[in-house]
Amino acid sequence: MQRFKPFLFFLIIPLIAFTNIHKYYISVTQIEYVKEEKSIQIISRIFIDDLENVLRKRYNDSIIIDDPQYVKETNKYIEKYLRNKIKIKVNGAETNFNFVGKEYNLDIVKCYLEIKNIENITSFEISNKVLFDMFDDQQNIIKTNINSKQKSFILVSQNDTVVLNFN
Repeated sequence: MQRFKPFLFFLIIPLIAFTNIHKYYISVTQIEYVKEEKSIQIISRIFIDDLENVLRKRYNDSIIIDDPQYVKETNKYIEKYLRNKIKIKVNGAETNFNFVGKEYNLDIVKCYLEIKNIENITSFEISNKVLFDMFDDQQNIIKTNINSKQKSFILVSQNDTVVLNFN
């Protein structure tokens, strides 16, 4: 039996090591310029549990994002957090987005943002630091459709800004 224990140990360790589920820390933000509406429409998709954890850490340790009883409070915290973490410049000028609302889709919260009264876009800059303060390996994927040109970028904490020029 004593000789069997080391064998069992070396058999079980690899099984445990390779069955460990790795969690990825990713958000996806889609940005579309709708020229007819003179509007930049933004949808940011974030895992509910990750967003809830950061809101608890920063603002209210008992918040439950999808609790209908606290919709106003939750919206206030989400908007405050996103305003702090997402910065956008259009044509070199800082802009403020409107927090339109949010909805849930399985384990994702979709946050809807909009920037109105944009006549044209010659340059677009976004800094997205969402969840960088929670996870070292967080990645924020940016997908843009501006002036009929589609681009995609991955932002990380060491490189959290992208600039697009349309001249």
